[in-house]
Amino acid sequence: MTTHYSLNQLGWSAFFQQQLTLDEWNQYQIVRVSAQHRSQLELFTEQGTKKLALTPAMPALTVGDWLLIDHNDHFYRSLDRLSLFSRKAAGSRVAEQMIAANLDTVFIVCALNNNFNLNRIERYLAMVRDAGAEAVIVLTRADCCDDPQSFVRQVQGLDPLLMAEAVNGLDASSTEVLESWCRSGQTVALLGSSGVGKSTLINTLLGQNTNDTGSIREADSKGRHTTTGRSLHMMPSGGILMDTPGMRELQLAYCEQGIEETFSDISALAEHCRYSDCQHQSEPGCTVTEAIERGELEQRRLNNYHKLMREQAINGATIAELRAKDRAFGRMVRSVMADKKRQNGKW
Repeated sequence: MTTHYSLNQLGWSAFFQQQLTLDEWNQYQIVRVSAQHRSQLELFTEQGTKKLALTPAMPALTVGDWLLIDHNDHFYRSLDRLSLFSRKAAGSRVAEQMIAANLDTVFIVCALNNNFNLNRIERYLAMVRDAGAEAVIVLTRADCCDDPQSFVRQVQGLDPLLMAEAVNGLDASSTEVLESWCRSGQTVALLGSSGVGKSTLINTLLGQNTNDTGSIREADSKGRHTTTGRSLHMMPSGGILMDTPGMRELQLAYCEQGIEETFSDISALAEHCRYSDCQHQSEPGCTVTEAIERGELEQRRLNNYHKLMREQAINGATIAELRAKDRAFGRMVRSVMADKKRQNGKW
């Protein structure tokens, strides 16, 4: 039996509607990318699900994108994104990897075991805030922790306005605290490293065992990858849930604004430093180091701020250099082709 959803249920909003002309509204079908594979996309439509073959002529697309297709199910164009999550591709490869588009909320999932790490949470926060989505910290395995609220307090110490919830991913009554972010038409993603219980939490939010779950190595609290691709799922609450593979490596690029927002306390202190280019190390009149000496700011937090700012600057510069080389190569190819046409008397 085919399930039908309205565009609003699929996350459609005025932001996307205003991008369409009247002719496009009448002549093309609006679809949303629900899963991405090597050679094709899976789509949510008002009439059910469809598949769309990927071709070299199509722009780079990702899960969550909105597209227009014609009556023959051929790609016409993609719509501007409300939000886009990306990272530097894992490993030594110089490239930017898109993760998801058009998300409203991101559940940053962290387990209450050896996986709990404030530096990692700050890294995810920087990416989410740079993309303009709301971040909610979800602390899983609360049933295996003697004092889960102590961890909630540590997270909220990063930002008093940051929402953090400790849950047992196996218990639907425990995860009810997340339902306010999972209402009809709202798109939610889960981000987190391997073994934090994302698949278990997804199963509970969906009310079914969609994903296999993997065991945890007790020695280091690390898990196995149990999700291999990004995909959208409709929740019983009416919301749309996107799962992502566990990320063993999350490198930031072009993320300065997100880092500044995540470390807004440091940014606020830095405005009162004696020198405008203060590096917050040993300079006289540095209000940031003075706050550390008074016990108002953790040295760990400042160290992580410096680390993430250096990382995004280096990765951003590397990707920008690669793009410049690609553009130069493209110009050279077009120039050679133009010369050949002129020599053949076609111009």
